[in-house]
Amino acid sequence: MLSKLFQNFKKKDFNLEDFYTTDLHSHLIPAIDDGVKSLDESIEIIKNMKALGYKKIITTPHIMSHRFPNRKDNILAGCELVKNELSKQNIDIELQAAAEYYFDEYFIEKIREKDLLTFGDNYVLFELSYTSTPFGLEQIVFELLQSGYKPILAHPERYTYYSSSLEKYAGLKDMGLLFQINLNSLHKFYGAKPKLAAEYLVNNGLVDFVGSDIHAMKYFDSLKSFMQSGKLSEVFEKNQIKNSFIWFSLFSSYLFL
Repeated sequence: MLSKLFQNFKKKDFNLEDFYTTDLHSHLIPAIDDGVKSLDESIEIIKNMKALGYKKIITTPHIMSHRFPNRKDNILAGCELVKNELSKQNIDIELQAAAEYYFDEYFIEKIREKDLLTFGDNYVLFELSYTSTPFGLEQIVFELLQSGYKPILAHPERYTYYSSSLEKYAGLKDMGLLFQINLNSLHKFYGAKPKLAAEYLVNNGLVDFVGSDIHAMKYFDSLKSFMQSGKLSEVFEKNQIKNSFIWFSLFSSYLFL
């Protein structure tokens, strides 16, 4: 069905970027991780994202017990702080908080307590070590699924032990993982190897979600350049992207053509 939708879009000269309006990975709550440092910086980036066409942002601070020991209460409080300032400045954009969990003991504990910050249809975003192959990943993914969560692996293209052996991605999908790539990876923001891995995932239809992973203005500048390049359409044409607002917009627009 998705291919038919895109055929219709092409025939009617639809701009695909108009339908990518929800971002589900960013670090826009000030001073709680390695993302934005101030409220002013957060608001400035969000204003620019709105100008680029975003209508909803799901911001996802790190929860990493050894480095960023954030908890649900301070994340939600920080999100309210940003939302209040957006309201004061009459910036009409929806903001929601979830988290980017690090694969560690705290994450496993929260899975077993069924106390994770989620978004959409019970989606959970988590990341791995960039350099060390995770031990026990398959078991933990199984526990996530058994608990009713839908696990999304953040930026799989950036893990060197997978990007250097591309065939390993199929095994991760077989576990039941969903993949979220960073659009900036396709723009060589993180270097040549993540770009090649991201292209492999796109070309093989393995991408489920796309995200900005914005930490600071330079991330936005790169994202804007990528969006203006016109390359986003290829990601959608080759993959069934599940960013929730996109799906709603696409389906609604198709129904009323």
